[in-house]
Amino acid sequence: MRYFLVLDYNGSPFCGWQRQPGQDSVQERIERALSTLLKTDTEITGAGRTDTGVHARNYVAHFDSEVENLHTNADFLYKLNCILPFDINIQRIALVHPEAHARFDATRRTYKYYVTTRKDVFRYRLTHRAKNLDIEKINAAAAKLPEYTDFTSFSKLNTDVKTNNCTVFEAFWTETDGELVFTITANRFLRNMVRAIVGTLFEVGYGKITTDDFCRIIEAKDRGRAGTSAPAQALFLEKIEYPYSF
Repeated sequence: MRYFLVLDYNGSPFCGWQRQPGQDSVQERIERALSTLLKTDTEITGAGRTDTGVHARNYVAHFDSEVENLHTNADFLYKLNCILPFDINIQRIALVHPEAHARFDATRRTYKYYVTTRKDVFRYRLTHRAKNLDIEKINAAAAKLPEYTDFTSFSKLNTDVKTNNCTVFEAFWTETDGELVFTITANRFLRNMVRAIVGTLFEVGYGKITTDDFCRIIEAKDRGRAGTSAPAQALFLEKIEYPYSF
């Protein structure tokens, strides 16, 4: 049987989603917990990487098992969450088609970046504090992103991807009660892409560059032209969409 896991994690203690030798990752923790409960080595495949310190809500991963009805076994889900650290929570387990794939079947991914304009003693670990950003300017620049496909200027260098092309469906900022939120949805994202975009939009918001400059940075296809990546702790992978329900 193939199962999908829907989960949330606080990325602060981890090196990211993907398993890495000698480091603590979300993937490794879940694999270890599943292997313990199922009494056999169990590997999982995630919907994509997240960088060190980046968080996720409603993340999706899949695994295969000969054990039936795990998706209806509330006791199994409870034990799984008991084994996992507090920073990882499995919301639910879904039985899916044997060919369903958490990564390759995903059609849209949405990230949000949270900026607080005031000191918040409860949320400071999960937001980035900034003030005097011109939201009209950063929204005007963000609106240009769907007009482009090559995002080399916002990609981490020396990655193993075959193309830096992405389809951005929407990108915008909202402001509510002292908080600015950047939302971006695309079919795929490059490593460090969202944080590099946000860091460059900060430069627009502070008046250091214009919207036209922002467009020229994208067109240059040169990471050295873009701004410094925004801090990881305020970035959340919020939603992953599929062409089927589960």
